[in-house]
Amino acid sequence: MTIALATQDTEQATSKHDHSFREDVLRGLALRPKQLAAKYFYDERGSQLFDDICALDEYYPYHVELELLPTVAADLSRFFRTEKNDELSIVEFGAGSLRKITPLLNNIDTVKNLTAIDISEEHLLNSCAELRRRYSGLDVTPLAQDFTLPLPLSQTGLTRMGFFPGSTIGNLHRQQALEFLHNAGQTLGSGAYLLIGVDTKKPEHILHQAYNDPRGVTANFNKNILTRINRELDGDFDLMHFGHHAFYNKEHGRIEMHLRSLRAQRVQIAAREFYFAKGESIHTENSYKYHPSEFATLARKAHWHTRRLWMAPDDLFAISLLQYKPATTKIDDR
Repeated sequence: MTIALATQDTEQATSKHDHSFREDVLRGLALRPKQLAAKYFYDERGSQLFDDICALDEYYPYHVELELLPTVAADLSRFFRTEKNDELSIVEFGAGSLRKITPLLNNIDTVKNLTAIDISEEHLLNSCAELRRRYSGLDVTPLAQDFTLPLPLSQTGLTRMGFFPGSTIGNLHRQQALEFLHNAGQTLGSGAYLLIGVDTKKPEHILHQAYNDPRGVTANFNKNILTRINRELDGDFDLMHFGHHAFYNKEHGRIEMHLRSLRAQRVQIAAREFYFAKGESIHTENSYKYHPSEFATLARKAHWHTRRLWMAPDDLFAISLLQYKPATTKIDDR
């Protein structure tokens, strides 16, 4: 397996990411209510903490999806063997630790290459190195970029399938999710497929436990964004004076994560001062939940058509295979 980092002019790209982080943080904290973009959770430490979250019993999306994926992969292997071009090029969006790709690689022997896209470059390279040791003969291209944007990919002549597991689509506002689906279509091209994990609506006590674990791992993950601001933007957040707060917003169909100020305080960031009243919060993340029909409707707006749907036991989680057909191209539903 060969590994080549696809980021050109790495220093320039890093500088651009740093500038975007600074501008987004300053802009977000000037809003009412204050907010920070969830994508900035994922520095090296944040990525490690998210892996720790996935190991928690309470965090059902990781375990349930991982249990469902071997069945999905076996069905996909049969599905693609009926297609004109059965050799696959997989593009994983938000690749992280690359653990969810394993069931696909173990069950689909026609995967020839993988492009792994993630904003956290160091974590991505470490994950690809581990994949390299496990799957000889598979070409892997790490791409350290914002996966929500359209990205140029090299032509392979293979059937292309995007992979977006973990219900990460739920972290995007509905308009952002629609934009991502549009951009993914541009990245992957007409006729390409997208295998996507989507968390479903369910009893609120299950959702609450998943985002408020008793060990405080999710709280540490949430607060890590303040640690990153302190380190990279010369901030002086005192993490002891902010509390993790996660709850289900039924009206919007989403879990909301906040960092709540435990007292009135002022914080310096990049020579700017921000005031927090006691009880004021920073909105850090959403996790939207969808009924399968709701998500299929959203996907169709971006010209993605559902080809297959898999549901976990008790409908705890859904995985959909979509196909990108812009305009009025006919779908073959065999």
